[in-house]
Amino acid sequence: MESSDDLQVFHPGECLVQARAGMRERMAAIGEQVIRTFMPEQHRTFFAQLPFVMVGSTDAQGQPWTSVLANPPGFMSSPDARHLLIRAQPAVAAPLHGALAAGAPIALLGIEQHTRRRNRMNGIVERIDDDGLLIGVRQSFGNCPKYIQARQVEYRDVESTGPVHSTTALNELTRQIIARADTLFIATAHPGSHHGSTRSHGVDVSHRGGKPGFVRADGDGTLTIPDFAGNRFFNTLGNIMLNPRAGLLFIDFETGDLLYIAADAQIVFDSPELDAFAGAERLLRFKVRHVRHAVASLPLRWGKEVQISPFLANTGNWMTA
Repeated sequence: MESSDDLQVFHPGECLVQARAGMRERMAAIGEQVIRTFMPEQHRTFFAQLPFVMVGSTDAQGQPWTSVLANPPGFMSSPDARHLLIRAQPAVAAPLHGALAAGAPIALLGIEQHTRRRNRMNGIVERIDDDGLLIGVRQSFGNCPKYIQARQVEYRDVESTGPVHSTTALNELTRQIIARADTLFIATAHPGSHHGSTRSHGVDVSHRGGKPGFVRADGDGTLTIPDFAGNRFFNTLGNIMLNPRAGLLFIDFETGDLLYIAADAQIVFDSPELDAFAGAERLLRFKVRHVRHAVASLPLRWGKEVQISPFLANTGNWMTA
């Protein structure tokens, strides 16, 4: 029998941030309508046409990580509205490689950059074998096109990948990747994600976008990013309120390099620095604890043309802030 907690769309961390933003009553009213326990037909079709999907998972120590799975379009399919089959295996360098197991919480973000469409699904790994993994849906919902940079991508098979460098701090090369970035992905997890079946207590993976350079890397190993207005669900921030660990992923869209970062997260609700950054409602700070740089490891290639999101036109930058 399901408890009242099992039926809650938002957990206490999400509710806290919603209340602070003055959106709690509105989110309570629309949550059940937009966050479903099944995938609507358009979401099932959407995932099937993508060449990659972003994945959020946690390792044995409970650290959230963001990874990416890629294969030719059609590698994802939905046998029914409550399941998604992914025919792909994570690269050995990906944090997901050691995290996959039946019963493990998992989060998916499908993003089609050239159309700026994105849909999310959080669930549980029900089966894993040589054919891939079967995900059972717990939460399925769409996101608006805000802050997505439009760029074309295609799958290209590659025979080998570059080296993987692991360290506890950023170096000059990884700082350059961050300095050029206009996109990052972030995984977070409820502290109870491995216990019970409460549908809001899982892993989440989300997208963040900004003008190139919107992520500031300080000398002490801290990353700071502006948090702009979004869907007001506050899935990421709500998890951080209860469990301040995050896994960031930067993709170098020119080289195919992947930069995985494990960090401790902090939400800045009030500061002069926040007030000076146009468009930012909050700041997110990440204290870097571990860095994994996988060189040329993605079988994807992006076109040179990039169209920055029009929603970023009136946002600030770190030079003026």
